Amino acid sequence: MDTIPKTEILFSKYFKNLGKIQIRDFDLKYDSEKIHDWVTQPYAKYWGMQEFTIAQFEEEYRKIEHQKHHHACIGMLNDNPIFLMEYYDPNEDDISNHYKVLPGDTGMHVLVAPVEKRVPKFTWNVFTTVMDFLFVDPEVRRIVVEPDITNHKIHVLNTRAGFRYLKKIQLPHKKAHLAICTRKNYESAILKSHLK
Repeated sequence: MDTIPKTEILFSKYFKNLGKIQIRDFDLKYDSEKIHDWVTQPYAKYWGMQEFTIAQFEEEYRKIEHQKHHHACIGMLNDNPIFLMEYYDPNEDDISNHYKVLPGDTGMHVLVAPVEKRVPKFTWNVFTTVMDFLFVDPEVRRIVVEPDITNHKIHVLNTRAGFRYLKKIQLPHKKAHLAICTRKNYESAILKSHLK
């Protein structure tokens, strides 16, 4: 196995008292074992891969690797993987059956690594790094999410980041909330969080 993935850094953000969070492309050869361990743990049940073997996991991410409309990335803190994120074109997803997709819409999923040691604001810092990475592209106007209705922790993060919850929808694998965050709503939410 390679010791270092052969992928360039796509985005980087520094946090005082935490360090540098960087985002790079998912590397199937380098990342599969570690990320498979994450997605099969009880806390990651909303990722929908609890029973996946490593071969099934790799097959799923090999498909993503070959798609132009769906991307997987790894977030790292000081070179250690700390989250998995995906972003995708909602036009190419089941979610497009539930709302009118507009130009500039980007779908997003994020999974943070299992907690080894609690760090204040850690998940919020990860979440805002993901949002900043997506919004750094000037063509991205809105971020769309469809979290499981029972995933209360992500609802808190989404709301804090400026997502507006529109309705409940039934997707093939879950009952979800449809929520959308505009660039303006995100910027307002970040400003508000800095004032607290």
